[in-house]
Order: sequence, then C-alpha cells, then structure tokens
Amino acid sequence: MKPLPLALLPTPLEAYPRLGDPVGIDLHVKRDDLTGAALSGNKVRKLGYLLAEAEALGADTVLTCGAVTSNHARATAVAAAGRGLACRLLLRGREPSRANGNLLLDRLVGAETRFIGRPAWRKRNELLAEMAEEVRAAGGKPYVIPEGGSNAVGSLGYVAAAAELLQQAEQRGLDLRHVVHATGSGGTTAGLAWGFARLGRTDIDVVGIAVCDDEAYFDGVVRRILEEAATRGLATADEVAAARWRIVDTWKGVGYAQTTPAEIAAHREVARTTGLIVDPVYTGKALRGLLGEAREGRLGQEGTTVFLHTGGLFGWFQMPEALEG
Repeated sequence: MKPLPLALLPTPLEAYPRLGDPVGIDLHVKRDDLTGAALSGNKVRKLGYLLAEAEALGADTVLTCGAVTSNHARATAVAAAGRGLACRLLLRGREPSRANGNLLLDRLVGAETRFIGRPAWRKRNELLAEMAEEVRAAGGKPYVIPEGGSNAVGSLGYVAAAAELLQQAEQRGLDLRHVVHATGSGGTTAGLAWGFARLGRTDIDVVGIAVCDDEAYFDGVVRRILEEAATRGLATADEVAAARWRIVDTWKGVGYAQTTPAEIAAHREVARTTGLIVDPVYTGKALRGLLGEAREGRLGQEGTTVFLHTGGLFGWFQMPEALEG
C-alpha cells in the first residue's frame, strides 16, 4: 500500500550526549516531532496510509476519537482538511469554555466536535459506528479511524519508519540496540516491532513506555494489530511470529494527561539544557522513563539507544498553568 505524502520524511536522527552521557548511554533522538508543523508527530505517518485507504474507498468524511487534548484528533482534522475531506471527532472530556491547543486547531480547520464523558468512552467504537451511520444517512461516505490510528493499516507507518531509522543508523555507523517511545494506543509499538521483524532485526529492543493502562493491556493491543495485519495480508505469519517488543508501565505517574511538579521540573530541565521540548502527556513521560530505566540498569548500555520523539508540542498550550511558579 502506497501512503499519501503527508509527512516530511525522513525525519532527522540527532545525537543528544547531554542527556545520554549522565546515564551511561549513547542516546540519539529520532525527531518525528518534525514530520510537519500542524501535522507534527507520529500520527502523520499512520495517517498517510489510513487516508490513502479512505480515498481508495471513495470516502468523503473521516471520523475518529481521542481525548479533548488528542494529538491524533488534531492531526486527523488537519490532514483531512488538506485532502478536501470532512472530519468528525468524538472527544473524551468536557467541552472547555475556551478552545486552546489541539482543540483550537481542530476547530480552525473545520472539524465537527462531539464531547462525551468517561463512562460513555467505553462505548467509543459503537458511538463512532453510529456517527458513521449518520454520515451515510445524509448521503456521505464515512471512513472510521480507530483511536490513535492504531490498526494494521495505520501501523504500516511505523513499519516504514523502522526501515528509515535502521538505514540512518547504518549510514552513521551506529550499532542500533534500543528504540524507546511513548505508548498510548499501541500502533507505533506494533509497527516498530513488525518493521524490525520484517528486516530480520529482532535483536533490536523495542520499548514502549506506557502513558496509560498497563503492560498486559498493551501487549494485547499489539498482538491484535499484528493478527489483523496477517489476516489482511499486510504481514506474513513469520513476521508476526518474529515480532518482539516490551512494555514498561511504571512511568505513568498519577495518570493519563496528569502531571506532577517533579515531572514538570524534569521536562523543564531537558528544554533548558538541550532545547528539546517534550510534552507532559506523552513524550515527557517516555523520555523520563528512558533515562530512569538507563539509570537503574534496566536498559542496556551497549550500542545506541534511540528515543522516538513522537511530538506533542501543542499539549503545553492546554496546560500552561503547569509551568507557573
């Protein structure tokens, strides 16, 4: 399947010795926060494949879901507008009195937003199906994208990213051993594990730092995505059997999209000493987890460790009070 050219690729691979040296690792950062401006982040790689399928099926409206602060929802809304598609978003949380951050951009590009509470969120897939029926009843052709773009088609974006990263590492003579990233819906983890399996590099340690839920939950999500890939003929049985990953679920802090003074201090220190901006919901927790795992000896010091920076810059504009004081 050929993706739409939504992302600016390849994204840079940069060395960050001021972060890696204190914990004894050769640390590089894969800058997928630079896949675009309004389309910044890892979701754009997934959307390249998902919207290609949507257009091939003749869709005129895309529907997806996420938190009010969702990077995925924002990227979907922006990408849909760029392709001339309507977009409807099912968002978890209360509608704020003033839109900011990702929600502001959702509305700027014309996405229709619908808000639901946490109890209803458990039925989000059924609600998306109902919204799709509303589109059909009005004469439209809907295409439903799951939370985070995390299904077999979306994960193809990180199958391709695995090949891109390995080529960059080989060109620079780096011994790639660990790839660490934030895990919030499982599709990036699945794509990386699948991609390195396809390349015969199951020795590369694919580490997802969970920002919500737990190891058992994400292991199940990744397995389901890989099984779907095999069923659809996108992955071979050998690739699925060979795929390797691990989930670390001890760096979530007080909960999804919640933060603490200690976490904010860590994000601020990274920004002030390196200029690298990580967000408080996803990449900040993942980078803090990477450095903590290395410091505590649970991430090997051999070879090169790559942190996959999956974006999230706009998240700061949704919680500016976190930086006060």
